[in-house]
Amino acid sequence: MMPTSPELKNSEVSKYKEGEEEYPIQLRLNDKQRYDVDALKNKAITFNEQGNYKQVPISAVASLEYSSTYGSVKRKNLDKVITIYSNVKEGYNANEIVAQAKILMEGFEIPEGFTFKFTGEQEEQQESSDFLMRAFLLALFLVFLIIVTQFNSLTAPIIIMFSVLFSTIGVFLGLVAFRMDFVILMTGIGIISLAGVVVNNAIVLIDYTNLLRDRRKAELGIEADDRLPLEEFIYCLAEAGKTRLRPVLLTAITTVLGLVPLATGLNIDFIKLYAEFDPNIYVGGDNAAFFGPMAWTVIFGLTFATFLTLVVVPVMYLLSDKLKIYARKEKKPMKVSF
Repeated sequence: MMPTSPELKNSEVSKYKEGEEEYPIQLRLNDKQRYDVDALKNKAITFNEQGNYKQVPISAVASLEYSSTYGSVKRKNLDKVITIYSNVKEGYNANEIVAQAKILMEGFEIPEGFTFKFTGEQEEQQESSDFLMRAFLLALFLVFLIIVTQFNSLTAPIIIMFSVLFSTIGVFLGLVAFRMDFVILMTGIGIISLAGVVVNNAIVLIDYTNLLRDRRKAELGIEADDRLPLEEFIYCLAEAGKTRLRPVLLTAITTVLGLVPLATGLNIDFIKLYAEFDPNIYVGGDNAAFFGPMAWTVIFGLTFATFLTLVVVPVMYLLSDKLKIYARKEKKPMKVSF
């Protein structure tokens, strides 16, 4: 159908109703005429010349030149912007592709007055990452203050904080070993939640070590402010590790086993199990895809942190005691005889 008047082109002439839905009926030029450049050039322009109306074709007053341009001009904060976006093929990590694109853009000469920025999903991930980093540092600071007030010293809190930081090594080792993606939001939440468990185990071990040291001082008749001999302090560390081995392992094992169903997406239909004796057990699903990264983060980090709590933390505590003994010897005044 072809309109006889230019005012009718792309105009709504009626509506088609089907049930409760209405669809507009628009009148358009024939497809051949719609993209006919010659027809456009021959389109008449009407103008008024001293009271006489005349018509001339567009080709008489304008020239045609083919070029590439944009269909519309978009602005953000009053600045003109051009958005380039693309999907990522299955099996590729979007963050790795963006990292490669950033490297390419660093060597690209941008004209003066132009800037580029990675927005969209990458911008949201960066904002989430910054928020989680601030939350993680704030949580560590608050935990540090509480531990300082509990132990009334700086040595034990610093060792405990280092054990929390070292536990993240286990997270990255696990992700690399099993070739899992680093999901910024859920992995970050897992690291923050991991800090609480690691701090608890380290506090239990160091607090019991201090208790054994105080008891040993009382047995040997040493003043509370004096230092315990190094051999006796090593004995206290060994006894504390042996006594607290079971609580630390039980905490780690129960937490890891409790998170395995969430990490693997183990689903059991208990309603059908009780009603029809059909549990409908299956692994996977949307819950595993969403909560899986957080659960695996805690599993990897806690497994590695258990080794830290039982081995590295006592070693660091022993080294700190040796440093204190060395610093005290250095501060002793020199005796000069004449």
